[in-house]
Amino acid sequence: MKINPTYLIDDIIDLAIREDVGDGDHTSLACIPRSAAGKMQLLVKQAGVIAGVDVAERIFQRLDDSVALERLIADGARVKPGDVVFYVTGKVVSLLQAERLALNFMQRLSGVATQAAVYAAALSGLKTKVIDTRKTTPGMRVLEKMAVALGGGSNHRMGLHDMILIKDNHVDFSGGIEQAIANVHAYLKRTGLALQVELEVRSLTDVKKALALGGVNRIMLDNFSLQDTKAAVALIGGRYEVESSGGITLATLRQYAECGVDYISVGALTHQIKSLDLSLKAI
Repeated sequence: MKINPTYLIDDIIDLAIREDVGDGDHTSLACIPRSAAGKMQLLVKQAGVIAGVDVAERIFQRLDDSVALERLIADGARVKPGDVVFYVTGKVVSLLQAERLALNFMQRLSGVATQAAVYAAALSGLKTKVIDTRKTTPGMRVLEKMAVALGGGSNHRMGLHDMILIKDNHVDFSGGIEQAIANVHAYLKRTGLALQVELEVRSLTDVKKALALGGVNRIMLDNFSLQDTKAAVALIGGRYEVESSGGITLATLRQYAECGVDYISVGALTHQIKSLDLSLKAI
């Protein structure tokens, strides 16, 4: 099933609005005349990579399509304290309704983009790409993966629906690598789906089995040592894409990349991040 990311983003925004605004921002409605107009600016308070300007604009437009946003800095740009990312003008009540929602999205997404930029920079000059995982905030995956890409990282599969990834549990429940691969190809033939196939392996013995069997596009080396990663890359010899995964930190990232793998998947890109400090203030 192909997912339309725009549809997902609108759903996420609508849910956030229902959660926060509900039947109305009663504080703003009580304090501010409905016709009052004003202007706010998004101010950067911490260095990093900005992400979520598009999302913020959608939030303002979703609440009030008469609100106008003037971009000064685009998504994916590096920012420093004191930078103004955008100005937004419109009815004050609308601006105040959107304030926290826009900040929540932008602070988190900018945190993800900033972290991705650090990991991507650690691989400078190498062919290896750092990729994200499914370890994302429930309901926020499409946005967090967007932020990874803005920061210079790359995306793995979106979810369970757009790639076959035979993991250790699939192998064990199937009765072995041979049966798991056979089951996958029988399923793809039966359904007519054209999906890439990746196989997770746990040892050099598994690598040799995978090479003998074929039928995959990528081999994932799960929790391999550096020595075994080098050996696995040599065995595979460029016949398949190679991904390293499991317990790889920023400190060991480049060492694994230098083993010759094509990808390194890092869950920390999305599940161990610190939001970037931003503020949205009246002018």
